[in-house]
Amino acid sequence: MPATTNFAVAGVVLTDATNRPVMTVGIGSDPRVKSLATDKVWMGDIRNQRLTTLNLDRKVFTVLLIPMEQGELLVFSNAPGDALLNFIGSVDFAWDIFQHLLTDPFDGMTVVDKNAHLVYVSPIHETFFGLKSGDGIGRPVEQVIDNTRLHEVVASGKAEIGSIQRMRGSDRVVSRIPIKRDGQIIGAIGRVMFKGPQQLEALSLRVKALEGELEFYKRETETLRSRDYGLEAIIGGSTAVQRLRAQIIKVAPLEIPVLIRGESGTGKELVAHALHHLSPRRDRSMVNVNAAALPANLVESELFGYEAGAFTGADKKGRKGKFEQAEGGTIFLDEIGDTPLEVQAKLLRVLQDRIVERVGGDRPRAVDFRLVSATNKDLQASVESGVFRLDLFYRISPIVIELPPLRERIEDIPLLATKFLHDIAYRHARPVPDISAAALAELAERPWPGNIRQLQHEIERAFVFSDGVTIGVEDLSQMPARLGAAPPPIAPRDLPSRDLKNVVAELQNEQIREAIAACGGNKKKAAALLGISRSFLYKKLAEMGEIHDA
Repeated sequence: MPATTNFAVAGVVLTDATNRPVMTVGIGSDPRVKSLATDKVWMGDIRNQRLTTLNLDRKVFTVLLIPMEQGELLVFSNAPGDALLNFIGSVDFAWDIFQHLLTDPFDGMTVVDKNAHLVYVSPIHETFFGLKSGDGIGRPVEQVIDNTRLHEVVASGKAEIGSIQRMRGSDRVVSRIPIKRDGQIIGAIGRVMFKGPQQLEALSLRVKALEGELEFYKRETETLRSRDYGLEAIIGGSTAVQRLRAQIIKVAPLEIPVLIRGESGTGKELVAHALHHLSPRRDRSMVNVNAAALPANLVESELFGYEAGAFTGADKKGRKGKFEQAEGGTIFLDEIGDTPLEVQAKLLRVLQDRIVERVGGDRPRAVDFRLVSATNKDLQASVESGVFRLDLFYRISPIVIELPPLRERIEDIPLLATKFLHDIAYRHARPVPDISAAALAELAERPWPGNIRQLQHEIERAFVFSDGVTIGVEDLSQMPARLGAAPPPIAPRDLPSRDLKNVVAELQNEQIREAIAACGGNKKKAAALLGISRSFLYKKLAEMGEIHDA
């Protein structure tokens, strides 16, 4: 006869202090059961186990021993299922395991019935919620436990494993599992992992740190995905920037190669992206190649690709080169002025013929691309010195776009600084601070040899060290020593220090005169040439008695 799935009391035996049955109910009245209750060996085993099984008339019962003041109580129950029977029958300390699960100080348990009312809360959980023993029993679970979803699990019948739940100001990892009998939901169990205070705090901090990192990378990804490489990415309202935008608009629709020339940090890659974005090839790829970093021994495989098995370590399926990847789109050769001569010859061949042949292959492949190059070098001087091929120079530079350095568009600094502040504040989910007029004035006085990239780094540094409300002069980095800085003291007693100061002052004055003459009297350019601020230049001119109109 199969075991029933209904868990119900089938019998009771109450013994006195001498192990003599004094009351029996149900199967407890069976002589065989009464005999077992007086068997010292059997009773000794069950006292040790507390929970065991009994086979009687081809039925299996669970037997629970409960110590009493003047004896012991044996409770016989119908078996609830094969798995539990196997567990109880196989594990002598099954009782102790159940006791541990219910009272574990590191693993809280909550049990609700089919109405989502609490029927059991483990001691550690009661302590956590400030409840006295049994206080929560019978109450709706959502009235007792913060942000619980046990009532929703009862309603849906779907388990939720490893969820994050915030309870009393702390994040916990919880699992919620519906309990079913004969296909019907009869309740649910919630389990929460508890640790000691230090471990809990460490876990909470770790979770918060991971959440912060995740949010940062989400914002970083959103920034990259939404970045507009069109004209809007070129920030500024100066005459130089307006002229640059006009050139991009005229050149972008053409298929003519373009050379972008400008100092390091002036935004050559942004211009290349704008040219691609505004061209008829905008829907195809733009492939970036750092020409200076191409090793001579790998240049062919990198640029032209290779066939399967072309060399040891090659991809088994072969690989497209950069020019094939740019098919139908744009290839951007950055830092082309630093390309080794042996690489220049190989570049020239594909630029002339628009045909590539993979390493290890025997089939030429026609490629269709728009060429955009960039350099911070004077390529004409490089041609004259023999480090750059004249034929390659003519091939890449039918149209040249010159990028102005930041010192020639100082009036764009406020717009650029604001853009950089918004970008870094968004990435780190912080408020956007203001930047004071004094700080902007100080930035305008600097020479900026690193151009826009240097300004961006300066703004990001100031963002980190500011109070988060306003960026002031004190938040900016210190300028390196400039003209006018006091020389280190060299004061042997026999040196005429006064005469030495005069010599240094006269040398400085001569440098100032030469710089102003070289700049046609333009003091702004002269100050930039000397690496000093205009205010300091005017101070020196006043001392020299040579203040003139610019």
